[in-house]
Amino acid sequence: MSHQERSADLLSAAHRLAGEFAQDAARRDAGRELPHAEIQALARHGILAARVPREFGGIDLPITELTGIYVALGKADPNIAQAIQPHACGVEKIRLYGTPAQQRRYFALLHEGAMITNASAEKGGGTVGDIRVLLSRQSETGGWRLDGDKHYCTGSLFASHFYALVRRDDGGRSIALLPREREGVAVLDDWDGMGQRTTASGTVRFRQVVVADDEHMPLPPSGTVRTHEGAFAQILHAAIDVGIALAAFEDAAHYGRERARPVPEAGVARASDDPYVQHAVGEMAMLAHGAQALLERAARTLDAVAAKAVAGQANETELGMASVAVAEAKMAANDAALRVSEMLYRVGGAGATLRGLNLDRHWRNARTHTTHDPVAYKAKAVGDYYLNGNLPPITSKI
Repeated sequence: MSHQERSADLLSAAHRLAGEFAQDAARRDAGRELPHAEIQALARHGILAARVPREFGGIDLPITELTGIYVALGKADPNIAQAIQPHACGVEKIRLYGTPAQQRRYFALLHEGAMITNASAEKGGGTVGDIRVLLSRQSETGGWRLDGDKHYCTGSLFASHFYALVRRDDGGRSIALLPREREGVAVLDDWDGMGQRTTASGTVRFRQVVVADDEHMPLPPSGTVRTHEGAFAQILHAAIDVGIALAAFEDAAHYGRERARPVPEAGVARASDDPYVQHAVGEMAMLAHGAQALLERAARTLDAVAAKAVAGQANETELGMASVAVAEAKMAANDAALRVSEMLYRVGGAGATLRGLNLDRHWRNARTHTTHDPVAYKAKAVGDYYLNGNLPPITSKI
């Protein structure tokens, strides 16, 4: 099978699965039913291995097409899209920082259906992003020892492996790559957010966990090396928000056509003929489709530089401009997801608030997901670039 045929098959499978996932999304949210089977289906069809490079037997799917998959999954069930987002980011980290031996090892696992998700965030401390989980060198036995707790580990209950962001005992930063079944690793199902309820974003505990040398990836000091990985993470977040906006928009239009009743003041027989309902749906369309267009623009911009970035050949300006384009898309997607999911009730009225419909999941998911990164700092970075020519700061948040 040619590379083009493999890509077409993967894209077809992803969009078909998204259609299937949408059918039970409201029920899963209402009952907090974790989508184990759905995640396994994504792995089985190769979606989790979509960005594996060709030299390792992969398709190396372009970011434009991967973003389209995340929009489709975000529209169908943003919990599923979010559950696999850190895994996709982990694949990029292995591409950037892994040794050739590590790349061969972990990319082979992806072809076997592995899911390598994050254990990055921590609670408490002085600043968001502070890392206290410690990777200690064991001089007497060789290798390393990992200790500490990670929180909000998205997709952790679905994972076969973790990439843990850690502080080394010499003060540097590293990633520890290890299997979930390693002795001393425990995963807690303790995520209880109001939205994104089935992302399995639990706590991961490490207690004297042995980490081999070939499971250790050192990272450059924070804020010193500009790569594409921050923009890559952010564009997938934006795609999920666009998906939420599109789902809320379609549900609103359907409700307006099929279920909404006109108010007496409208003087019409159908709610769909009420000019204010039409105005609301028109504004929702603009927000959702406008965000989608900016997302596609950003994906093209990022695609143009990503291959060079992985090879270490992209320059600061190229990478910074890609981050600006992604930040613009994320700002629009953030707004669209929140506003469209709330505006749905201008169309549906009181009837749309019935719990059996579970239409409020769109807003709950949007409000929860958009708390990931402060969008105000994206606007500030974009404005600083266009006003003063300053590139965005080197961070995973922009």
